[in-house]
Amino acid sequence: MRVMIIGCGYVGLPLGAELVRRGHEVHGMRRTAANEQMRAAGITPIVGDLTRGETLERLLMGFDWIINTVSSSKGGLDEYRSIYLEGNRSLVATCFVEKYLFTSSTSVYGQDDGSIVTEKCPTEPASATSRILVEAENLLRQAHQQSSFPAIIARLSGIYGPGRGYLFQQFLKSEARILGEGARYLNMIHLQDVIGGLIAMLEKGRAGEVYNLTDDLAVTEVEFFEWLSKRLDRPMPPFVPQTEAPPRKRGLTNKRVSNGKLKTELRYEFRYPTYREGYEMLIRGGLAEAK
Repeated sequence: MRVMIIGCGYVGLPLGAELVRRGHEVHGMRRTAANEQMRAAGITPIVGDLTRGETLERLLMGFDWIINTVSSSKGGLDEYRSIYLEGNRSLVATCFVEKYLFTSSTSVYGQDDGSIVTEKCPTEPASATSRILVEAENLLRQAHQQSSFPAIIARLSGIYGPGRGYLFQQFLKSEARILGEGARYLNMIHLQDVIGGLIAMLEKGRAGEVYNLTDDLAVTEVEFFEWLSKRLDRPMPPFVPQTEAPPRKRGLTNKRVSNGKLKTELRYEFRYPTYREGYEMLIRGGLAEAK
């Protein structure tokens, strides 16, 4: 397949490298000049801007798969709307492909009662940024229903891996805090399983569908830190009132995200089924202490 990855960064770069390894012709688009990492991975670099719709048709012509892993670059609401909503609107209008894969987020689920959520559950998040993601998803679903646009939506939970994992990094720097009693559920997925899951969607996923991309085990904050504390022989973080929660762009929720559809329909088998296997690999590899 001839593949374009838009936003060839933390997820897109290793995804592209794996697709190259599997024999696909991969191009990667970034807003800034391409770096040598892309070329070293066998990815053909292209400079382009998702927010400039007038340039996209020329840049995206002749691809079989387009994968949108673009990041907001920690921008505010205006950038979120420009990149995720208007960017997808431009892509729907300009690209003609066999499959279009958009990486959304499990933050679109606003549940805060610890319940299990599947792809059929309501998406009514409290945070403004997550509501923009819902708008983008709705736009893609509508495009599929009205004109058979071949969109697949991947809802990713919190990614961890080399250099990534907010609470883990906070723990290593002795800056972590446990909110309330630590009963809030965390949903995570290792970077390698993000890549594997996305490829499974490209190869076997159905257009118009949504798939949660999260590992097998939601874990409470306190359980997560207890495991890290014991494994690294470090003290537990202090407990602080819930009111002292730091602001989070996509909000704080409390839910257990199900990956049953991914495993049942696409037969995906996780390399790191839970955070324990994934973080154990990072710790043994020395990546944890290096950050």
